[in-house]
Amino acid sequence: MCLLRVLSAEFIFTICRFAHSLPFATVQAEEISDSRPAEVLNLVQGKWAGSSNWNTVVDPLNGDSFIKVAEVDETGIQPFVESLSSCPKHGVHNPFKAPERYLMFGEISAKAAHMLSLPKVSDFFTRLIQRVSPKSYQQAFGEVYVTQKFLENFCGDQVRFLARSFGVPGNHLGQQSHGFRWPYGPVAIITPFNFPLEIPVLQLMGALYMGNKPVLKVDSKVSIVMDQMLRLLHNCGLPLEDVDFINSDGKTMNKLLLEANPRMTLFTGSSRVAEKLAVDLKGRVKLEDAGFDWKILGPDVLQEDYIAWVCDQDAYACSGQKCSAQSLLFMHENWSKTSLLSKLKDLADRRKLADLTVGPVLTVTTDSMLEHINKLLEIPGSKLLFGGQPLEDHSIPPIYGAMKPTAVYVPLEEIMKAKNFELVTREIFGPFQIVTDYKSSQLSVVLDALERMHNHLTAAVVSNDPLFLQEVIGQSVNGTAYAGLRARTTGAPQNHWFGPAGDARGAGIGTPEAIKLVWSCHREIIYDFGPVPKNWEVPPST
Repeated sequence: MCLLRVLSAEFIFTICRFAHSLPFATVQAEEISDSRPAEVLNLVQGKWAGSSNWNTVVDPLNGDSFIKVAEVDETGIQPFVESLSSCPKHGVHNPFKAPERYLMFGEISAKAAHMLSLPKVSDFFTRLIQRVSPKSYQQAFGEVYVTQKFLENFCGDQVRFLARSFGVPGNHLGQQSHGFRWPYGPVAIITPFNFPLEIPVLQLMGALYMGNKPVLKVDSKVSIVMDQMLRLLHNCGLPLEDVDFINSDGKTMNKLLLEANPRMTLFTGSSRVAEKLAVDLKGRVKLEDAGFDWKILGPDVLQEDYIAWVCDQDAYACSGQKCSAQSLLFMHENWSKTSLLSKLKDLADRRKLADLTVGPVLTVTTDSMLEHINKLLEIPGSKLLFGGQPLEDHSIPPIYGAMKPTAVYVPLEEIMKAKNFELVTREIFGPFQIVTDYKSSQLSVVLDALERMHNHLTAAVVSNDPLFLQEVIGQSVNGTAYAGLRARTTGAPQNHWFGPAGDARGAGIGTPEAIKLVWSCHREIIYDFGPVPKNWEVPPST
């Protein structure tokens, strides 16, 4: 009886201890502070390692130094170069080599999905995301939820189904051609700050599923999230040597790519960097770059309150820091006669720093946003609809932006002028959008505006008129386009493709089609066993 009591007490202690800690975590999101800074390490050749150079990340809400990142400089890239170079072009696994690894990743996905489904783990990552890329709890949780559902999608046999082949009969007995999905081998992944869990996990797992050896670089401001997620994946069975994880500045990463020469690099981020990488890497890239995303409200006015709410979410959730955020709203003149704009203003006014429904802008300063607004207001006929002012009563450091949700109206005819078009369609990665209106007779002008834009990521056509939808969809190219009454530009789940169209380098994310496109190439193997025809003789030369 005494022994039973002792065992019970030990068991209870173990359960209570687990309830207050996570088996993989090295930090607690709420406790990271200036006095207790978290540390982010690098992972290379199967070992976690620090660096002689520690970069300090400041808390975007108060400016405190709260995370130390072990950043690799140009003198420290050799271990990463050697690690990538050790992977052959035919990959770590492929349909003819170590096929049991397809099953292994199905199991890893199942375990990781289960872990993320646990409230304790889900809350941990949600709050960790909030600490480094401030957004509302619901928005941060959405990122964790999509990641969990993605992992659920690739449990069991689903990973090996990604490598499904096909056969075609040949020209004679014994000949068949077979098409296979083949890995690139050594690859690189570069992802931005705004989705510190979802984007890197979905692209990383896609790369691994297909048999590649990736080196992953996440924006150092948020890399603690992937530091912890990699530890969770290791806890779920991911071999330590399968992924390298580097913290560095852009210059160092560029040097690593040039020296290690990965067979493919996935880049998600700004168009400027994307174009540089395309040149430096001689086209061996897949890109999911900037998105100046548009929404067209058609002539049928329906569900005004709902449409206003979706527009507010698309433009201002995550403080507008989504590559899918609504950047330009085209309203049919029928909508101009409604109270849509006043409802948009009321919804924008609800957003508060206190609940992070609006917050720090991590790549555009307040002064830069104000300067852009002032330039737009110099265009004849333009006007400030709402916002246009800095946030008040906050401690956000000046290196980041702090802006109230803002909308500027610019007349369509002015947008289309050559001297204005580039200014109006400049992407501001913050809580900002352009609004304009059009008449039915001007739809061709709107379509011309879409044709002149450079980035074709997401779009929305809000209408239940099938002929209107047909015309707009048929004359536009955005890769992820929503059509119908409930159309939106943001909020892409794991169950459909997300990525640009109209660019041969375009990358997708989330679906089997995206994974196969980005992380594998086609290989054709032609079996030709014979037999050689009876009485065959050497023919004349040709």
